[in-house]
Amino acid sequence: MVQDTQNSSEDLTDGSGRRIAFCVSRFHGELTGAMLDSARRELAAAGVAAADMQVCHVPGAFELPLAARRFARLATVDAVICIGLVLKGETRHDEVVARGAVDGLRQVMLECDKPVLLGVLTCETIEQARDRALPPDAGGQQDKGRALAKAALETLAALDGIDAETPAAGTCGFRVSSTDEVEA
Repeated sequence: MVQDTQNSSEDLTDGSGRRIAFCVSRFHGELTGAMLDSARRELAAAGVAAADMQVCHVPGAFELPLAARRFARLATVDAVICIGLVLKGETRHDEVVARGAVDGLRQVMLECDKPVLLGVLTCETIEQARDRALPPDAGGQQDKGRALAKAALETLAALDGIDAETPAAGTCGFRVSSTDEVEA
């Protein structure tokens, strides 16, 4: 889960030209919608154009990986931010749903080689969820939507730095010499 660094928008990585997709669970829509709104505001403050932010709504957190995979496969998307909420219930259903979402999103990120941000809150109570999801001006404490937006831009910048430093990008840590021999 993303930690909010509490930095101001002025400290944001430049988002100009970045294309960000959102997959958002409709379940607990008042909170997932607030996270989406906060993330979009933060990205806009960093220079991401409104036209470069796509949104897809899915029924619940379990469906996030499939939608994220569709977005991640698009050349017109640089990163995918996934937003959901799973509350503890009387059974272990919450554990199954949360694990499925987390495992699926990790698989998408590695398979597609794009940042897929995990914004699935797993809380015991709705009060805990409000504290994490909402910005302070709406009664929350952590503003996870804002934190997700910042993390997406920071991850993209970090990957750009790796690409700029890697002599043979795409070789996963190996250099290919002119004689096609692989050097570790």
